[in-house]
Amino acid sequence: MSDMQKTLQEEVTLSGIGLHTGKEVKLTIKPAKENTGFIFVRTDLEGHPQVEADVNYVVATERGTTLEKLGVKINTCEHLLAALVGCDVDNAILEMDASEPPILDGSSKFFVEAIESVGVVDQNAAREYLVVKEVLTYSDPATGSEITIIPSDTYEITTMVDFGTKVLGTQNATLKNISEFKEEISSARTFSFLHELEMLLDHGLIKGGDISNAIVYVDKDLTPDTTEKLKKAFGKDNVSIRPNGILDNLNLNYPNEAARHKLLDVIGDLALAGVKIKGKVIANKPGHYVNTQFAKKLNRQWKLQKKKNVPDFDLTKEPVFDINGIMKLMPHRPPFLLIDKVLELSDSHVVGLKNVTMNEPFFVGHFPKEPVMPGVLQVEALAQTGGILVLASVPDPENYSTYFIKIDKVKFKRKVIPGDTLIFKIELIEPIRRGIVHMQGYGYVGDTVAVEAELMAQVAKNKVD
Repeated sequence: MSDMQKTLQEEVTLSGIGLHTGKEVKLTIKPAKENTGFIFVRTDLEGHPQVEADVNYVVATERGTTLEKLGVKINTCEHLLAALVGCDVDNAILEMDASEPPILDGSSKFFVEAIESVGVVDQNAAREYLVVKEVLTYSDPATGSEITIIPSDTYEITTMVDFGTKVLGTQNATLKNISEFKEEISSARTFSFLHELEMLLDHGLIKGGDISNAIVYVDKDLTPDTTEKLKKAFGKDNVSIRPNGILDNLNLNYPNEAARHKLLDVIGDLALAGVKIKGKVIANKPGHYVNTQFAKKLNRQWKLQKKKNVPDFDLTKEPVFDINGIMKLMPHRPPFLLIDKVLELSDSHVVGLKNVTMNEPFFVGHFPKEPVMPGVLQVEALAQTGGILVLASVPDPENYSTYFIKIDKVKFKRKVIPGDTLIFKIELIEPIRRGIVHMQGYGYVGDTVAVEAELMAQVAKNKVD
C-alpha cells in the first residue's frame, strides 16, 4: 500500500433507510483534500453543519456509535467508517440528508462496492501513523470486555466473542492485514438476539430493519405473540426458525459471521481515533462502548506522539551515510564533527545520530564531576545535521560550506549526558532559495525532546586560493 494519503477519485451516492431511525437517507461520499479526515455533513439542516469523525464527539454507544457536535447528531456511523478504512481512504466528505447512514444489508459491503466503483487516488501528503511501541489496554469490569493493542508493522485485528447462549456461543475472527477487509470482513452483517429485538421493537428503536439486513439469533421460544410482532415489523407473511437457530429469509455468509461483524465494528469505531494505526488489536467481547473508550486512549496517545514529534527510526538499518560518508560531505573533523550517522534523508528532512560517550573532549572541562553536553554543542550538532541535508543535494559538496545566519526559539528540555544517544531531526520550513536554508530542528534522547531550535543558514561556495 502507498504511504501517501488517499481520497476518492470522484463522488458516489447511495440511498437507503437508517436502521434505528427508519428514515430514508441519501449518502454522498465525496473526495476531500489532504489532512481532512472523515467529516459528516448534514445537508438536511440549515447551514449544512459538519461533524468530524472524532472520538471526542461520541455521546452514545447503545446499539451503534452516535456522534454529536453542537446539537447535531450522526447515528450508527461505524459501518461506513469501517468501509473507508478498509478501502485505504484517509480523507472524505460524507454528506447525508438525515442523521443515520443507510443500513443497506447491515454490513459494509455496499459502501465498499460504491467506493471501489469510483476508485481511490493518491494525494500530495504523506500519511501519518500511530505507531504502537508499547502494549496499551482498556477493560470494562462491568462487562468483562477488554481491548489490547501490541506492536506490529501492520494493522491487524482479532476479536473473541462469547455470547453465553446455546444458539451462539464462543466465536473468533482474525484480520491479518487491513488490505484483506473487503474479502474477509466487509460482508459480515449486523445481528441481534430475539430477546433484544423484541425489546427494541417495543421501544421503537429499530424502525428500518428487516430480516435481510440483520441476522436474528433465536435465543428464546418463538411464541405466537412474538411471531405476530415480527411479521408486522418486517412486513412478512410468515416468520420461522432455520435449523441453525436464526430467523428465516437469510443465509449466513460465514459460520462465524457474528465475530466478523464485531471485528468490522472495532475497525469502524477505532477509525474515530483519527489516525491510521500500526499495531495488532486483540478485542475480547468488544462492544461500541469499550471500542470508543479505547479509541479515546489511542487518540490521546497519538496527540502525545505528535506533540513529541519523535521520528520513527530503525537503528539496525544500514545508515544513509556512515562517518566516512559524512566526512566526504562535511568540512568538519573530530573533535568538532558531532554527527556519527545519517539514518534518513529526503529533499525536505534528515535524521542524524550521535552517540554521546565519556570520551568526548568537552567533558574534561564541562562539569567533570557531573558531565553534561554543552547546549551550544547540541545546537551545533543540529546545524551540522542540517548541513548534511543541504550539501547532499549538490554534486560537489566539498566546494561548499554552510554558515549560521540566525538561531531562534532555542529550548533545552533535558540534560544530555554520557551514554545517551542523540537523534537529530531537521525539516525544511520553506524551500531553499538563493542558498538560504530555513530549518526546524529537534534533538531527542529516547522519546523525549532534549533540544529544539529554529535555524537559518547560508550555503556558500568556498573561496579558491
